[in-house]
Amino acid sequence: MGLSRSKQNAPVAPATTLFLFGAHGDLVKRLLMPALYNLFRDGLVGEDLHIVGVDHNTVSDADFAKKLEDFIRQEAASKVAQGGEEPLDPALWGSLSKRITYITGDFLDDSTYADIDAKIKSTGTRNAVFYLATAPRFFSEVTQRLGSSGLMVEDDESFRRVVIEKPFGHDLPSAVALNNCLLKVMSEKQIYRIDHYLGKETVQNILVSRFSNGLFESFWNNHYIDHVQITAAETVGVETRGSFYETTGALRDMVPNHLFQLLAMVAMEPPAAFGADAVRGEKAKVVGAIRPWSEMEALANSVRGQYSESSVDGKAVTGYRQEDRVDAESNTETYVALKVMIDNWRWMGVPFYLRTGKRMSVRDTEIAICFKPAPYAQFRDTDVDSVAPNFLKIQIQPDEGMWFDLQAKKPGPTLDMQTIELGFAYKDFFEMQPSTGYETLIYDCLTGDQTLFQRADNIENGWRAVQPFIDAWAKDPQVELYHAGEDGPAAADELLARDGRTWQRLG
Repeated sequence: MGLSRSKQNAPVAPATTLFLFGAHGDLVKRLLMPALYNLFRDGLVGEDLHIVGVDHNTVSDADFAKKLEDFIRQEAASKVAQGGEEPLDPALWGSLSKRITYITGDFLDDSTYADIDAKIKSTGTRNAVFYLATAPRFFSEVTQRLGSSGLMVEDDESFRRVVIEKPFGHDLPSAVALNNCLLKVMSEKQIYRIDHYLGKETVQNILVSRFSNGLFESFWNNHYIDHVQITAAETVGVETRGSFYETTGALRDMVPNHLFQLLAMVAMEPPAAFGADAVRGEKAKVVGAIRPWSEMEALANSVRGQYSESSVDGKAVTGYRQEDRVDAESNTETYVALKVMIDNWRWMGVPFYLRTGKRMSVRDTEIAICFKPAPYAQFRDTDVDSVAPNFLKIQIQPDEGMWFDLQAKKPGPTLDMQTIELGFAYKDFFEMQPSTGYETLIYDCLTGDQTLFQRADNIENGWRAVQPFIDAWAKDPQVELYHAGEDGPAAADELLARDGRTWQRLG
């Protein structure tokens, strides 16, 4: 997303009433409403989009819209102060805010759904999308009531869709139970299990780069690739999410969704077509092919870490156990590193190393694909006794782009090599408007494209792959501490060192 509709040649989304459950939460304020504004700015949604907040707080339509506006303006002012451009156009917001209304209601009260039905009828459009930006405990409750109230009934001229945020379950049994609950009241084509990582341009570009460039696809297998590293590093701590993180941890929060989705984009087989069913089918297959470790193997192929208090850039940083609403003796992991194997013909023998953590040295989400070295480096009687491997690095954030490491001879009378980078940064080639990463996903939901959304089997395959780690850690819950501002615990380096490999440097 980001370019105008005329440049993208994309149709305007159909008339829809979009209900935002959990309307007073941070997700709506920080991400969903700015994304909807950006879609309106780019002409991808029209005057017939109606936005309805649903929450238990009592507030008028006008006050709800004003609260959103004040927050977005405050964020805009902060970006301007940092040298960015003002993203909020008063005329555009004024037009959009006229179609923002609010329903006061309890998610567990049937009368709330009667009010929702009345709101749909009042907007003049029968299409409706229900976005559950709520705590996970409400997912099954809300969807059951949407079904029992008849709000999920479609016909040939209208659609009804539900967007489910993560975490989708907290282990394999709970994910299966939630899927079963949803499918009792709606069909799979009505369910949009969202992962905002898939809305990022660079993630979507993985498929384009792989399948439109013969150079890449020809070498995209275990004959030429040595291993793959997938990293999602954050500099922030748990902030205000202490109680959530205590019951979740880095593994559940990041691996079966974000990191496995990146893995699937890298490792999936070419789909028969770029339709939703074909793409999602191949992604589900490759996640389903992740080798199921035994509990002993899971312990040997994983590292759990937790950040401790430290000083970063001269400022004292709180440790996880000192964070608000965190147990002072907590063993919840804020860092995890895993080694996983994919048991199919393309990837047999190629390890995938995954790591994610909070309070690390830099913010960095990237995929690093290491190619096998040349079979013979013919540099006899020179100072070159080994050649560094080639890496293809796909930077997801913060500086989106792709780079390929090559070895080149440095000018001079002796044979001296140096690694150089060939590649591109998105900002250097494309006009990128401000975005939250949700624009593409919301637009796809409104237009009925499920390609970037997870299917039930993909979700369950992801949990099936991490369940051995969950079970093993429950019996051996110790974590290794690392100082805030570091790149994780020493054991994470040892995980790769025993295979003769090292992590790519962050940043």
